[in-house]
Amino acid sequence: MKISLSWLHDYLKTTQTAEALAETLTRSGIEVKSITTSGASIASVIVVQILSSEQHPNADRLCVCKVDEGSGVPRQIVCGAKNYKVGDKVLLALPGAVLPGGIKIKVGKLRGVESEGMMCSAKELGLGEGGEGLHILDPKTVIGTEFGALFPSDTILELEITPNRPDWLGHVGVAREAAAFGAGEFFRNEVILPLVKKESSRAAIEDSHACSFYSLRSISNTAVKTSPSWLQQRLEAIGLRSINNIVDVTNYVMMEMGHPLHAFDADKIQGALTVRFATEGEKISLLDGKTYLLRSSDLVIADEKGAQALAGIIGGLESSVTKETKSILLESAVFNSSMIRASARAHGLATDASYRFERGSQADNAREASARATAMIIEISGAVASHEVSIAGEMLLPTEVLFRFDRCRQLLGISLQDEEISLLLKKFGLFSCDTGWQIPPWRLDLTREIDLIEEVARLYGLESIKARTLSFSVPSSPTDKIHDFMMLLRRRLIASGFYEARTSALVPLESSSSEALRLCNPLGEQQSVLRAGLISGLQEVVKHNLYQGAHSVRMFEMGKVFGNITKEEERILIGLIMTGNALPLSWREEVPRSLDLFDLKGVLDHLVPGKMSYRPSVRALPPIMARMLDVFCDGQYCGYIGLMAPAMARKITVTGQEYSLSVAELEVTALQHAAERDSWKKEEGLSKLPTITRDLAMVMDTLVPYELLEKELQAAQEPLLKKIIPLDIFMDPTGEKIAVEKKSVTLQLTFQHEDRTLTTQEVTSACDRLIVRLQELLGVEVRS
Repeated sequence: MKISLSWLHDYLKTTQTAEALAETLTRSGIEVKSITTSGASIASVIVVQILSSEQHPNADRLCVCKVDEGSGVPRQIVCGAKNYKVGDKVLLALPGAVLPGGIKIKVGKLRGVESEGMMCSAKELGLGEGGEGLHILDPKTVIGTEFGALFPSDTILELEITPNRPDWLGHVGVAREAAAFGAGEFFRNEVILPLVKKESSRAAIEDSHACSFYSLRSISNTAVKTSPSWLQQRLEAIGLRSINNIVDVTNYVMMEMGHPLHAFDADKIQGALTVRFATEGEKISLLDGKTYLLRSSDLVIADEKGAQALAGIIGGLESSVTKETKSILLESAVFNSSMIRASARAHGLATDASYRFERGSQADNAREASARATAMIIEISGAVASHEVSIAGEMLLPTEVLFRFDRCRQLLGISLQDEEISLLLKKFGLFSCDTGWQIPPWRLDLTREIDLIEEVARLYGLESIKARTLSFSVPSSPTDKIHDFMMLLRRRLIASGFYEARTSALVPLESSSSEALRLCNPLGEQQSVLRAGLISGLQEVVKHNLYQGAHSVRMFEMGKVFGNITKEEERILIGLIMTGNALPLSWREEVPRSLDLFDLKGVLDHLVPGKMSYRPSVRALPPIMARMLDVFCDGQYCGYIGLMAPAMARKITVTGQEYSLSVAELEVTALQHAAERDSWKKEEGLSKLPTITRDLAMVMDTLVPYELLEKELQAAQEPLLKKIIPLDIFMDPTGEKIAVEKKSVTLQLTFQHEDRTLTTQEVTSACDRLIVRLQELLGVEVRS
């Protein structure tokens, strides 16, 4: 949104500079993105009149023109533009002129014909984008007038407008806001509103939700021509090109008041103009020169012939205002903002009108904009307007909002008196009434008491409101700690490829033990018992996913389980179940590896790193389990891990699949206590120094567990040893390659120094020390 400072001064009496005004607007909540200057004086650019135009003898796209610069001697100019005619007045850059962008004009030849300057477009002179071709001036412009006198310099503020403030989308609204924040005095001539008359034969609305207010004013004896220079200058300063006096007025009022208007050629309209939804597949040619296929959700303005405009976005080509137009129908309406937004996005149209209608408007604003535009059209074209405005829809009553002064003081922590707060609200145009405050029609964002309190805070100054302590921190409770720990477990399981399931705490009787807690008044047999574990519910989840075509399922659930009749208690367990392929299906593997118990063990080791250990279970094996280990966390029993019996797995998996099901159930409280006792170490960064690896193959007794082998290597506290990775464990039951009571274990040892690059001799010495230790303590025999 661009604001012209000279235009703004029409409504704001201020002595602030552009920079100071930008600070004031920023304090009010309007972001000022940039401050630029337009229309700066350019030496040696003057007004000339085209006397003649002939085809260039050596170029099809060029013409040779004679122009009058006021000296009495015609000047020859070679031009490539096509939008002018003989008699038009344009701007000519004489030899020696320097245009924006550093373009220097000099006498030269174009295709063998001498050119004594360059006739310019609006863009070439820094007047905005303009249209295609030369910048055509008002016929009344005096020949020889310098560019600086014709287009005085102006300061442009580019603003970023928040969606809730449509009143800031016009110069009047910005001036009103700046005045409220002390930039100066706001003043504006009162707009005289004409009488309104409901005439369904002229204006009609089919859906009041899509359009709440629609007005048409008939204006006759219009002379469509070039706009006065002051009007062109103002539009071009903010980046809008001049079209004709009628269209320019509608654009001017839109940028002045923030409410879009549209003018129809009255002679091209048959019957009433009706706001309706388009029929599916209806077509319309718009002012951008394109034909659009409409949807049934698009809102249009139509007469008896068909759609004449895409409501709130852009007008139609068929009923557009041209030089032959003698009378117009001036439209001013209020459309549903969400419908305008949807249509604009669907058709890829982003116009100044849609930008404003998407943010909302009211009937009062529409009436005032129509009256203002009508007065301007009468002034610059000598037209005659009807005394009444034909309307459809309803005029809404002013909005009133309850406001309590004590509530405002309490919420903001300020000590202003009622009179002082009232004075602040009146600066925004609000009026006190019996039930609270009456909201002006341009403030669509004020609908609640808290909105008015926010306005008081903005004008009082947020920086002036002292900070107060209205709350205090509460020490972390056991409930907070268990919640935080459960979230940590969730993140770690999700990182391991698991998905969380939520199953019911009420389960069928057949899936529970005889000691399970039964409900006195169950909803049904399928929800008659409180669950004592999580695995039964997870089995159904896995079954459902496998039958939906999943090749790999990793699920977990955290929730409460309930004790038996003799020991009523609630515990929080975490249940895990996994089955299927370890890796996605690939052409590289004919038979993909299946997930097994070791995969699940690796996941458990990651939950509380360095704390998990496993021992053969001493309890009786449940019927659904084929193998089971007790899990200890930091030496404390916390649950079990196991492999489900093949018969049970076959009931869950899909026919033809032979997946094993690995399950685990752990007590969250035991894991939490172990994690709290852990002394967390800060992670070290990656070293820039290289590592050296050595493979070590050994033969040892089969009774020596691998855990002991790794433990002894770590106990050696070799400073250069950083990592131990098992590569291979080999046993030969026949005794041909290795004794039956022996096994071959191959390890990969990684060495690294923290400060320098290792030498081969250092690594060899470290390996020798480790080998000697293993030979003495475990009786291993080194193979290589």
